[in-house]
Amino acid sequence: MVAGRSLGRQFGWLWASYAVSAYGSGLGFGALPLIAVLVLHASPVQVSVLSAVGPAVGALIALPLGPWVEFRRKRPVMITMDLVRFAVMLSIPVAYAFGRLGFAQLMVVSAVVAAAKIAFNAAGGAYLKAVVRPEDLLVANARFESTTWSSIAIGPPLGGAVVGLFGPVTTVVVDALSYLLSALGVTAIRDREQHPQRTGKRQLRAGELLDGWRHLLAHPGLRALYLNQLLVSGLIMATEPLLAVLLLGQLGFPPWQYGLAFAVPCVGGLIGSHLAGRVVARYGRHRILRTVGTLRAVWLIGLAFVQPGVAGLATVIAVELAIILSMSLYNPVLATYRLEHTPEDRIARTLTAWSISSSAAIAILSALGGLLADATSPRTAITIAGLLILASPLLLPRRQDSPLTSELAVATAPARPQAAGGSRQAE
Repeated sequence: MVAGRSLGRQFGWLWASYAVSAYGSGLGFGALPLIAVLVLHASPVQVSVLSAVGPAVGALIALPLGPWVEFRRKRPVMITMDLVRFAVMLSIPVAYAFGRLGFAQLMVVSAVVAAAKIAFNAAGGAYLKAVVRPEDLLVANARFESTTWSSIAIGPPLGGAVVGLFGPVTTVVVDALSYLLSALGVTAIRDREQHPQRTGKRQLRAGELLDGWRHLLAHPGLRALYLNQLLVSGLIMATEPLLAVLLLGQLGFPPWQYGLAFAVPCVGGLIGSHLAGRVVARYGRHRILRTVGTLRAVWLIGLAFVQPGVAGLATVIAVELAIILSMSLYNPVLATYRLEHTPEDRIARTLTAWSISSSAAIAILSALGGLLADATSPRTAITIAGLLILASPLLLPRRQDSPLTSELAVATAPARPQAAGGSRQAE
């Protein structure tokens, strides 16, 4: 598996589009809460509501979008979702310029962007399987993973500088334009994507809303990985606001050290994603899912021992580096496994179900973590999260998929049409 080889023109445009929007979102990371505080003078409760309720409402909006995406051509869906995000994000600086910006508008923008992101990712996952050969899926997912971590490493610090110089609305403009550029990049692919065929009645059936969850829970390997991912990602994300309170409020870390503590470890994301293909080739996918899936759960407890000063900063960087390195090695393997073991006519619904569940798990565990921290302390809540996550490896698959299972998954998948502009088969 050669990580540097070309995966074709179609993937090149898809990857470039993703990179543009990822870096734009990285630059605008946290822009809505900043605008709420600096422009609208929102209270802490309002900022918390904006951060939690907006994405939660977006997940509810995205629920019927899974079947809708499934039975439509994926490129137009991706372009539409990019244009929707461009329009709603651009509405913020427009309203600000006319003095009409309000908290309700930020809530609507947050929800619409969250829903559009879920729909875009569902369409993008299905489309990726259409333009990349099965043996190249891991390489493709690793490149997306690498882009994600590099955008996180570069975007927020640069965005902070832009906010300091030009104000928080500027980063929103850049984020909005990144979605427009992403839409143009997807448009440039220009392949002849066939319209998916729906079996049975054409109208949306209520049962189709749950088909993604049915597939995830019926497949033994996916069920284990799905439940494990909900617990791990939920607990890790739940500790982020708690750690902010601990570092900035109780331990007196200056903001620049707090930013440094999360920017530097993102280098581990580049390393892990780059090594994913080689490690899987050497040790096998099942062993990586088991071993690295376990390793990513053992580090979080280290954040409970953070102390003031340079030693504390070094502790946070070391723990975050270990977590991100493990995650960036694990995530491309997980994403590839999920695509390989999902029938072609259920990919969008499965990815939508996965995203909605992940958003719900993060929201619930973050709320519980906040309540626990309020009743005890942020350090105690982080400690409990670190202890709970140690049980997550028990949910990982214990047995490797048999050849019969893999062959059955391939045999039950619909025939793939020829991709335009290339000789490879497309999903």
